[in-house]
Amino acid sequence: MTIRALVLPGGSYRHHAPHEAEPVVAWLRALGVEADIFRYPVGMAHPAAHDAIGARIAELRGAGADRVLLVGFSAGGHAAGLAALRPADATRRVDGLVLGYPVVSLEKHSHQGSSEVLLGDEDTPARRAALSLESLVTAAAPASFLFHSFDDQKVPVEHSLLLSSAMHHAGIPHELHLYPLGGHGCGLGGDLVPWTNACAAWLAREGWLSDGSIPA
Repeated sequence: MTIRALVLPGGSYRHHAPHEAEPVVAWLRALGVEADIFRYPVGMAHPAAHDAIGARIAELRGAGADRVLLVGFSAGGHAAGLAALRPADATRRVDGLVLGYPVVSLEKHSHQGSSEVLLGDEDTPARRAALSLESLVTAAAPASFLFHSFDDQKVPVEHSLLLSSAMHHAGIPHELHLYPLGGHGCGLGGDLVPWTNACAAWLAREGWLSDGSIPA
């Protein structure tokens, strides 16, 4: 089975945060997961990033990928979630999600920077709803791993809580890990946000690691 992972760094849809790119790819590769960074279009209204991510997933499928994992942070978490929850067709299917402090809702606790870019000149209630991940969860959503910190002042923890609640009600297997401290943009986390250990265990249980074991 061929497994591929795409890492989508955050940056308010305006840039790509370096610490959420190469270091995360290196961590995944150390686990035995073939991973690459995908620098989706920034500074452009929806659906620019969404279309580009979907096209890249289709390329991986066409090249023989059996399963595709998206790993996204902040705005990149929103981009990953949107790609997973609104695939254009089966060639753009996502099989798993890892989302760190993701932007989820454009309706509740909205992240102004991401919203401004995504909505462009079409800031309407209908468009905000259409781009809010918690409204898009169905029984077809992939198994997911979410983490967030309670002291996140940029993207409030309510974003992950909204998505987790929607997944719970749709019967989607997922984990939500919450940490008291860590702020926003912690990347690989460190001592305050040890999400990588929990995520490695989740990846093993979900069959993303070739031998099913968790490296020490």
